Amino acid sequence: MDILFSILHVTSAVFVVGPMAIIPMATLRSLRHGDNERSLKSGKSIRLLSYLSLIVVVTGFGVMGMADPEYDLSITTPWVLASLVLYVVALLATLLVTVPALLQAGRATARSSYTRASISSCIATLCLVVVVVLMVWKP
Repeated sequence: MDILFSILHVTSAVFVVGPMAIIPMATLRSLRHGDNERSLKSGKSIRLLSYLSLIVVVTGFGVMGMADPEYDLSITTPWVLASLVLYVVALLATLLVTVPALLQAGRATARSSYTRASISSCIATLCLVVVVVLMVWKP
């Protein structure tokens, strides 16, 4: 069962969190070229992927709960806690700033929406990269 949860955790991270981090960058290019319709559609897709990314957290807790007791993993393990905090920052930046900015830009040309979307998606992506490093490194 622990192998199944590990597979689900990694697969959902790759196929859900990966696009959640990459789609905003492609959408910003579309905005620069005036494709506001793509911005609107991408904003909706990113919102859905952000909610689906909670699967990664749930399966991660499953993996952690089934881990060998010798690893002594809990939510207070420093790298686990740091990963959760960074994930929450990335999720909030995406849902509270990036998605609304893309949806607003999709409805009308707005330079401030582009700036907010680019900065918040960069912050989210950096947080997610650090989470990946922590998951692999496990300091």
